[in-house]
Amino acid sequence: MLAAYRGYSVILFAPVAALGAVLLTDPSLVAPMFTGLFMEKLAGFLKLYFPVFLLGAIFGKLMELSGFAKAIAARVIALLGRQRSVLSIVAVGALLTYGGVSLFVAVFAVYPFAAELFRQSSIPKRLIPATIALGAFTFTMDALPGTPQIQNVIPVPFFRTSIYAAPWLGAAGGLFVLVAGLIYLDWRRRQAAANGEGYGDILLNEPEPFRHDKLPAALVALVPLLLVGITNKAFTSIFPRLYDAHHSFVPAVMGASEPVKQEVAKVAAIWSIEGALLIGCLSVLVLAWRQVREKWSEGTRPAIAGALLASMNTASEYGFGAVIAALPGFLVVTDALRAIPNPLVNEAVTVTALAGITGSASGGLSIALAALSGAFIEHAEAAGIPMEVLHRVASMASGGMDTLPHNGAVITLLAVTGLTHRQSYRDIFALTLIKTLAVFVVIALYHFTGLV
Repeated sequence: MLAAYRGYSVILFAPVAALGAVLLTDPSLVAPMFTGLFMEKLAGFLKLYFPVFLLGAIFGKLMELSGFAKAIAARVIALLGRQRSVLSIVAVGALLTYGGVSLFVAVFAVYPFAAELFRQSSIPKRLIPATIALGAFTFTMDALPGTPQIQNVIPVPFFRTSIYAAPWLGAAGGLFVLVAGLIYLDWRRRQAAANGEGYGDILLNEPEPFRHDKLPAALVALVPLLLVGITNKAFTSIFPRLYDAHHSFVPAVMGASEPVKQEVAKVAAIWSIEGALLIGCLSVLVLAWRQVREKWSEGTRPAIAGALLASMNTASEYGFGAVIAALPGFLVVTDALRAIPNPLVNEAVTVTALAGITGSASGGLSIALAALSGAFIEHAEAAGIPMEVLHRVASMASGGMDTLPHNGAVITLLAVTGLTHRQSYRDIFALTLIKTLAVFVVIALYHFTGLV
């Protein structure tokens, strides 16, 4: 956590920290643990999830290069009105991320619109990061059913669910975050107005005024987002029917070779989101080939680099968690968590704590499920709790305390907007508290109503 806060690479320091713990426990196990556990888990994570990171980053970049992201943003702002600046920016961020654009790409796409609207409305610039975060980092990241963000995909193979798990609970949790977040931001806006505070004077990274000419039609720009949602839902139904519960094939035409065996229930949902994102990418190329053609090579290069970095960061944290979970000291943690009698509260506290420690929703979620998913499932089955509820609670909890100051998305958001933690983190943290509270609201709703 300290290394991440100081800006050092998690890819480097996760194995150092994990093997340092092994060294203090049993020095003879350092090398075996590194190759047999850390690297094994790291590679396994990449095998499952790297295509999702890659296709999501490319899809988001294509939406940006084609002008579709700007067209959607301009249309949403026109519909909601410039007088509803906060709601407009939240809506744009939510629409992009729920449609499959990665969180990091959404920050770059939304910021120019937010700066222009806030400047014209005399809303302090320091509120822009929290406004973008509410739209892109909260309810569309892990609460709403069907969101293609990685935080909603990671639980799928553990609980054998789909990204549409617990739709009623997810929608209720998402609505709670949205309403509470908007109320908070509006209160902060009115407070600033009462104090006579405007947009600000000494500003960094101010974007050029946005030009509204030569934008694609908003309805055309929405087609790729709709295709991702529709085809993902279709593939979720098709793949389990297309294959048996267990599928195997022989990977060699010549010579003897062991068959490759896969449990389809664990990978069908991942295949579905990969196929949907691929179709989304192809649809952007078909609809906006002229705009994308000249920028394709140069534009997708940073997107691919970003996907590699993000996936390797999370995979390294996944390997770290697997090593720590194999050490005797981890029993102290698990024994303490077993003292929490409610299986869903147990899961929520574990996931959100690990997400906060690592500063990563996907990293904390991966560590928690890799180490303790078996225990979560056992306790839930004993209590008669569906796996869909476990999926939704785990996913939402990962987006709770993850946005502490060392979180990569928070650091990126502040850097892009030219603001500091001192100026803007207070409001981001308020949303973090709202998001964490939402998980327990969902748990209470399930216990009182039985909704799934």
